[in-house]
Amino acid sequence: MQKIFLSSSEETGSIKLFPEDVSEGIIKNWGYIVYRKLWEELEIDKFLKQYSSQNSRIKFDIDKVTFLMTAQRLIQPASKLQTYYRKNRYFGFEEDIDLNQLYRGLDILAQIKEDLELYLYHKNRDLFNMVVDVVFYDVTTFYFESIKQDDLRDFGFSKDNKVNEVQVVMGMLVDKEGRPVGYELFPGDTVDSKTMIEILRKLKDKFCIDQVIIVADKGLNSKLNLKLIKEAGYDYIVASRLKNMSKEILDRVFDEEGYQVLEEKKWRFDREIFGEEFRFKVIERENIIKTGEGEIFKIPENLIITYSSKRAKEDKEDRQRLVEKAKELLEKPGNVRAAEKRGGRKYLRRISESEEYVLDEEAIKRDEKFDGFYAIQTSKKEMSVTEVLNAYHDLWKIEQSFRVMKSCLEVRPIFHWTEKRIRGHFVVCYLAFLLERTLEYSLRSKGKELSSDRIKEAIGSMNFVEIEINGKKYLIKQISRPFFVNTCIPKPFGFQTDKVKLNIKYQMLHLLR
Repeated sequence: MQKIFLSSSEETGSIKLFPEDVSEGIIKNWGYIVYRKLWEELEIDKFLKQYSSQNSRIKFDIDKVTFLMTAQRLIQPASKLQTYYRKNRYFGFEEDIDLNQLYRGLDILAQIKEDLELYLYHKNRDLFNMVVDVVFYDVTTFYFESIKQDDLRDFGFSKDNKVNEVQVVMGMLVDKEGRPVGYELFPGDTVDSKTMIEILRKLKDKFCIDQVIIVADKGLNSKLNLKLIKEAGYDYIVASRLKNMSKEILDRVFDEEGYQVLEEKKWRFDREIFGEEFRFKVIERENIIKTGEGEIFKIPENLIITYSSKRAKEDKEDRQRLVEKAKELLEKPGNVRAAEKRGGRKYLRRISESEEYVLDEEAIKRDEKFDGFYAIQTSKKEMSVTEVLNAYHDLWKIEQSFRVMKSCLEVRPIFHWTEKRIRGHFVVCYLAFLLERTLEYSLRSKGKELSSDRIKEAIGSMNFVEIEINGKKYLIKQISRPFFVNTCIPKPFGFQTDKVKLNIKYQMLHLLR
């Protein structure tokens, strides 16, 4: 029988063993300590322990339970049941945690969400000098593999194209660095524009922010929302629905006079306009808002119209695809009524009272006029065009944030069924996202730019293998970690991987090749 040779860190020479002397290996992750260090820097542990000490009904370590769920979400997203089964893969979590504590932990997190969120906002501001002068706001949906409705879960427009499943709506704020400021959950049938009131309340009453510019996409642009933003003392930069503008405004949009070429050196993302025509025009106007009570509210605005030859080409190609879909529908008249109005159906017109449809050439020509044009409106009139365009362009940061939550952190699908558990699940996901963004920010400040996926891969590979030899436990170092684990991750946080204290007594072995 072939022997295995190992070298021991405690003595020179080698140990000769037969395979039956060695147990099967258990992979133990220690990479989570990177997140634990951030957890403690943000003093989340202190917050949770203080809350627990003031509530005698909590008979378990809420800090340990919450961190386990958060770390699992970051390293290998899984259900709470799978998190319980995998707890042995993390040093220090093998004992003292049972499945019921994970579920009970979700209930507690749902109760303390508002206080924890406010606490983290102030911690971020103090630790990282977070300046909330511009915030990006957007809304997305998270689905359940269920059709059961309740006060929170409901059917609505799904941004995941899950039309036959209930969902919840999430609105989130992030700062200029892409770090989360706060979030709210809404019933699944809530339209985007109806979420703004609660978000403004959070900024004004909870975070006590007096001045801020809210940047949002056109889905959140309603006259009521703009009025609410101004009444809160804030300003806005929002995409505008150009096709809904008055004839007077559109005449000025299509008038060639007054357009200027944007200087590339002032445009932060000049690589995107290199080799293309990019012009802009500023139209000063008063946005007149009429309330249901007959009140008239006027907001002085700059309407920034941009024209891009690159966008014009893309708009033309998109429209042509819809025209082709419309022609396909005409070949199968029975499908016309079932087709969505916003698809190829938008370019079909019904002939008088008959059931016959034809291609709507007027609608096609009308849309063609808008090729390449885009509009952004702002109440912050003193901002330059480049400042406004750059701020709006940064809206990708919150869109990317939702992508990270849905792909890297795998927030959906959601398998909890009570409202408390659902809300608690989102607190865990928010904590995971906060730690992820904080780690990215810390690495970036040290000159190391790493994606969420690459960080996840690196930390997930920081493992030991636990084996038992003749009744004694040993740890074998994994030596196949990606290079950037050693070069990038430990250094910004002031510790070396070889000197991590895990508070566990093991002998260290290195397998010889």
